Amino acid sequence: MPLGRGCWRVDTGDGSYFLREYEGYDRRRMLFRHSVTTALDAAGLPVLAPMPARGGRTLVVAGGRGYVLQPWVSGRQRGGLELTFGQCELLGELLGRLHAELDRLTAQVQQSILIPTPRARDAVKLIDRMLDALPGEGNDFDALTERRLRERRDLLTEFADHQPPELEVSTVGHLHGSFHAGNLRYGGAGNVTAVLDWEGLTTGPIAGEVVRAAALLFACDDDRGLDIDRVQAFIRGHRTAYPLDAGQIQGAVHREWWERLCDVSPLRSRYMDHDDDREEHEPGLLPGVVVWWSTHLDGTLDAFAAPYTEIPAESPAYG
Repeated sequence: MPLGRGCWRVDTGDGSYFLREYEGYDRRRMLFRHSVTTALDAAGLPVLAPMPARGGRTLVVAGGRGYVLQPWVSGRQRGGLELTFGQCELLGELLGRLHAELDRLTAQVQQSILIPTPRARDAVKLIDRMLDALPGEGNDFDALTERRLRERRDLLTEFADHQPPELEVSTVGHLHGSFHAGNLRYGGAGNVTAVLDWEGLTTGPIAGEVVRAAALLFACDDDRGLDIDRVQAFIRGHRTAYPLDAGQIQGAVHREWWERLCDVSPLRSRYMDHDDDREEHEPGLLPGVVVWWSTHLDGTLDAFAAPYTEIPAESPAYG
């Protein structure tokens, strides 16, 4: 059963499987990813290991294309705002367990990583080009587009001197790379049955992935911003499995906010691109959430780090 370009569901007498075709791929990187996901699965984490073919190969090449087979996973997607506080904490703990196991399974990552910082002036120049491309006499949607673009331009100008440093001391390691609601599946009891899409497996600051995941999971779909209570439960859960410190979390919040502020591609996608066949990317924050975050920057720096100022609980919350 075809599911999309290069993807099929394969039903056999002994179960259902997901078959994916790769036209272009890095063989060494893919086999490394397979070894990692196989080990995470063996460690009891909800990660799908690729199915080996005859001879034990997890990557089968035919006609210049690669094929990977995985078990079909049941379960449903759930938005972060649907989760109870206890489930948010358990989800954070799961991400922490993944980070801890990735540390155990992989070679140590160089501690000093230079992460280029976006420049506000570059984002402003891009917005100006987008504004110039708008029709002079547009409709209501064009007026909304212009208002959102000018709103972001004003924020970039106002916060231009809030740029984070390009290099900070931070705990680094291997990361899932795309930990958000679209890549999580839940069972009937509310437990996570699978963490999908390990193609983004990468290295970087652990705190960065924690903050990025929390922002994507617990952003409201309007101007209310982020659900801070759920954010804190998620970070509290991560702390139980992979402790960091308040300074690293605050540094990651600063950088994540800045990168979202300077990233105008969601504005282009939401208001200017009308190509339904365009390539899908990691979900972005709605423009209203970025505005909210900018006006509550100091508060979020403290709120995200608050779980590290609490007295640690003996065990994560359930419920």
